[in-house]
Amino acid sequence: MSLAAQLANTFEAFQKNAPDAAKNPIIAAKDKHVRTFDTSKAIQPGEKLPEFALPDATGKEVSSKKLLSQGPLLITFYRGEWCPFCNLAISAFQKHLPEIKAKGVNLVAISPELPNQSLTTMEKYNLEFSVLSDESNKLAKQLGLLFAMPDTLKPVFEMFGTDLKKRNGDDSFEVPVPATMLVDQHGIVRNTWVDPDYTKRCDPKTTLEWIGAMKA
Repeated sequence: MSLAAQLANTFEAFQKNAPDAAKNPIIAAKDKHVRTFDTSKAIQPGEKLPEFALPDATGKEVSSKKLLSQGPLLITFYRGEWCPFCNLAISAFQKHLPEIKAKGVNLVAISPELPNQSLTTMEKYNLEFSVLSDESNKLAKQLGLLFAMPDTLKPVFEMFGTDLKKRNGDDSFEVPVPATMLVDQHGIVRNTWVDPDYTKRCDPKTTLEWIGAMKA
């Protein structure tokens, strides 16, 4: 089953089974964000990726400079392990990781969750690529990829027992907009996929096409 089909099925099941007290505010917030998010303010192809140094799941600092010294870089942002759409997306990237690595490209996933939570995610989904912690969404803000969630969602998170303050280490109630980008070895962004509708994600097969075109 394709990633798009898995995502659609997950959202359909949520709409069918979730209680109204959760479903209504979630869908209202999502729809408003989709209407108001300006993708033109997110990082664009041709722009230089800001340098970063973020901790991996073990707390070790990983820099963009070091990653790019090894070759092109594929970056995918996700909201957190609590998000089922994110988990489907990162699992899909893991499935295609051998193909991505075979083309000489490094893959990293970035979320605002603290390193200990990233380690849990890696172990749970058997990830063989680095998961970095963008604490307080500093990099996401630089890239124009921020979703400041409305307070109407706080009771919903409490209902599901999801403590973002504990997971992310701050009380900002902000998450990144799901995005995937390919950066060449010179640090120039070659391709981007950004969608404020978090039920949709970049298919890893698309990124393989990007890589193929870059190397052509």
